[in-house]
Amino acid sequence: MNTENKTPEVLSPCGSMESLTAALRSGADAVYIGGKLFSARHNAQNFTKDEIIEAVRLCHKYGALIYQAINTVVTDAELVSLAEECRFACEAGIDGLIVQDRAVEAVVRRCCPDMPLHVSTQSTLHTENGLLWAKEHGYSRAVLSRELPKDVIERLCRLGIETEVFVHGALCMSVSGQCYLSALIGSRSANRGLCAGACRLPFSSNAKAKDKYALSLKDLSLYSHCGELADCGVSSLKIEGRMKRPEYVAAATSSLCSALNGGKYDEELLKAVFSRSGFTDGYFSGERKNMFGARTKDDAAMLSEALPKIRELYRKEPAKFPVSMDFTAVAGQRLKLLVESGGTAVEVCGDVPEAAINRPADSEYVAAQLQKLGGTLYYLSDIKITLDEGLSIPASKLNSLRRLAIEELDLKRTACLTVKKRFDSANIPKIKPSPRKNISPEIRIQVKSISQLELLDIESVSKVILPLKEADKYLALGYPAEKAIITLPRFTFNEEKVVAELERIKDSGFYACECQNPAHIRILNSLGIKAVGGFGLNITNSVAAGEYFKDGVSELTASFELKATQINRLTTDAKIGAIVYGKLPLMLTVNCPIKNEVGCKGCTGELIDRTGAHFPVLCGKESGYFELLNSKTLWLADKLSDFNIDFAILKFTNEAPQEVKTVVDKYNEQANAVGEFTRGLYYRGID
Repeated sequence: MNTENKTPEVLSPCGSMESLTAALRSGADAVYIGGKLFSARHNAQNFTKDEIIEAVRLCHKYGALIYQAINTVVTDAELVSLAEECRFACEAGIDGLIVQDRAVEAVVRRCCPDMPLHVSTQSTLHTENGLLWAKEHGYSRAVLSRELPKDVIERLCRLGIETEVFVHGALCMSVSGQCYLSALIGSRSANRGLCAGACRLPFSSNAKAKDKYALSLKDLSLYSHCGELADCGVSSLKIEGRMKRPEYVAAATSSLCSALNGGKYDEELLKAVFSRSGFTDGYFSGERKNMFGARTKDDAAMLSEALPKIRELYRKEPAKFPVSMDFTAVAGQRLKLLVESGGTAVEVCGDVPEAAINRPADSEYVAAQLQKLGGTLYYLSDIKITLDEGLSIPASKLNSLRRLAIEELDLKRTACLTVKKRFDSANIPKIKPSPRKNISPEIRIQVKSISQLELLDIESVSKVILPLKEADKYLALGYPAEKAIITLPRFTFNEEKVVAELERIKDSGFYACECQNPAHIRILNSLGIKAVGGFGLNITNSVAAGEYFKDGVSELTASFELKATQINRLTTDAKIGAIVYGKLPLMLTVNCPIKNEVGCKGCTGELIDRTGAHFPVLCGKESGYFELLNSKTLWLADKLSDFNIDFAILKFTNEAPQEVKTVVDKYNEQANAVGEFTRGLYYRGID
């Protein structure tokens, strides 16, 4: 953050060295990059280790900060490589790490506590308890979910932790970190940096529609709201686009700098370099109209005309820093030049000047040579010249002295800003190989409505997971509170209401709740309610599981992006479970894709893709979010013996009571599936 004038930091995306140069020359205060491993934009060019070292040098030469995104989830098999990636970043002088997986948090906290950590938007932080959780766990910055309106952002900026807000670029339909569409359709996980962008393909609520893009939003642009964001107290304004070309980075960065300083920017130029039928500010403004759009041929055609103009934005080094000079030429002594910029000073010496035979050097002549700073980051602010009469000083000597001084100044300034942090490899978390015992898991069921329990013998299952809003109905029907696990809203703009409801039902005997994001954990711990980790925590390795166990989460649901064999190898003191039945959730959205297309009255309850597959959409408008479900039902009743887990979750959505009973009976019998079904990712895995 730019703390000197308290304006937000301009944070630019860089997927290559050329993009890095474009960002810095266009005015970025900071950039974020990814290495070749563990980057959520794996398909960007990304940076080799040698390039990271050069990127650190170049950024610090410009006085800019550089953050590295180590923000994918990792498996146990990758923990050694993860620790090496963290070590290199710390020792290279990276200024901060953007992270999602708590294994990164654990490695850095133990091995290099001086490295600042920024919790990624993939962690679904959008409430006060979410940010306070991050603050209490030592994160210096939280990257907020993109779905937040102005009033929520303003409230979160008051919590004593830096906030980072996306202001331009691609806007995903799904809440970040909660999208599994690409993984389940094509084995390419967004949480692993390999999103295939399946949401940009045709989807419609109408089977006859072939050119509808119900899951594709326009790109985000909040440049007209920069002043408001600054007034809110946002620390960093972030541009999306590590997979975009350098011209995009230059245009977006220079426009943001101009907008932040109250100047004009060329929105048409921004549209030309990349947009999806224009831009939207719908979440920030609260006006969620006209937010949907897809990339068209007309959008793409605008680019070629705009490129030459955009390249001019970063063709030359900008004159960024003022420099003062103090030059001394005394007979019989070596030439001296002292240069100073921003509190950093260097002095260099030249040859002893000779007596002039013809025209001697004068102050005007010396100043004319020394102020030739083109091609550097400096411009002359003032100059002092001490010059004996009758001396001959060739222009080549003065130019050489000036170049040497500026080079030394660059080196010294860069060295002052590059903090290489010590990484103690002896403290890397160790995992002791300890395969889980092959046990028969207890069967838990998750229902959307209490009516789904009508025909079920509740004694045939160990636990019933039900929505918070169904708790009173559950008790009214005589079901035991101790058998229930209450699941909390996965996304909410009214956290106070959730807390109040939990306080009320706790007095009714409910003792356990399922948490889908870090905010839930903090709330439950504060109320003394047992926390059960849900799939939304994206737990894929033993170290992360251990960190959640330390937070008091004694039961954890493994990510359904893991193979069964990977789940079996998880080593933790917590109980481990897995979802083994149901239409798996593909997206968590704050925008209803059906409403946009046909309105609530014409709701079909599903989307259809270009192959004719039907994807149910669960309406949770009373909670403020919607869930897109997989088209096929997960069935693993006949495969439970492949899972060494403590509990197995049957996740029911729109099934009728009779179907719920039938499925539970078949799972207790470990019966084969009938009809069309999927094994999910438990056997085929992800790339």
